[in-house]
Amino acid sequence: MILQFPTQKIPIQEIPVDKKLKLFIKREDLVHPQISGNKYWKLFFNINNYLAQNPVKPYIITFGGAFSNHIAAVSAVGNLAGIPALGIIRGEELKDKWRENPTLVFARKNGMNLQFVTREEYRYKEKLTEFLQKEFQNALIIPEGGTNEVAVEGVKMMLNNETKDFDYLCTAVGTGGTISGISKFCEENQKVIGFKAVMDNSLEETIGKLTPRKNFNLIDSSIGGYGKIKDENIRFINDFKMNYGIPLEPIYTGKMMQKVFEMIEEGYFPENSKILCFHTGGLQGIEGANLLLEKQNRNLIR
Repeated sequence: MILQFPTQKIPIQEIPVDKKLKLFIKREDLVHPQISGNKYWKLFFNINNYLAQNPVKPYIITFGGAFSNHIAAVSAVGNLAGIPALGIIRGEELKDKWRENPTLVFARKNGMNLQFVTREEYRYKEKLTEFLQKEFQNALIIPEGGTNEVAVEGVKMMLNNETKDFDYLCTAVGTGGTISGISKFCEENQKVIGFKAVMDNSLEETIGKLTPRKNFNLIDSSIGGYGKIKDENIRFINDFKMNYGIPLEPIYTGKMMQKVFEMIEEGYFPENSKILCFHTGGLQGIEGANLLLEKQNRNLIR
């Protein structure tokens, strides 16, 4: 197998809060230095099952935006496995500017080819996928964000005996694959909370197709839309790292943890609750975020 089960234990770290409950964070960001967090598990069976078929001229194709954690992770997998990869990137305007983008530079260094398409073309990814599958019949085509039924099976690996005793399981939500896996495979008594990084009203329907259980609740933590970074987010992320020694990024985990802290203050969680938040990685995005913040003469993420 190209992607292996980690030999090291993934730590669960307590975050002290001045309330009658306990808050913890599971450091999935430490699972692999380049294939970070939930991306590792969403790709785990997709990649290993594909390579187990011994495809002739293996090829990986996937989709993502300019700062996509998924694009970064797939490029790293391709490099690790020695398999050529193609990333379909949203935003034709990036064609001549990709060298200014740390995520895309990382992907190219890993050998990934980049094909830039307009936002209009990107909206019709299903048609584009059909075309690519005919053009590259032996290719593994992975959806945006890595979310599919096989990915959900991989997310199961984020749960173990150590996660069984928690009352609430919290995760950031982008395309819905991670929360689907947690919902599908967690304990019967556990409640799952998904913190939406994107204002997408179809997410609940998407998740409902991937898990038969109705044990999850979606909460908007996008703070105005996907990729929006406010000064309060930056302050929270920097304070969190200073206080607890844990880095967060501004699109997913930073907004999730900020919202969790707000909910604790508001009394959302009953007394004596045990809350577990999954750190889903994505720290590679900090460099790109800081470049944008620097251009706006704003404080940076430390």
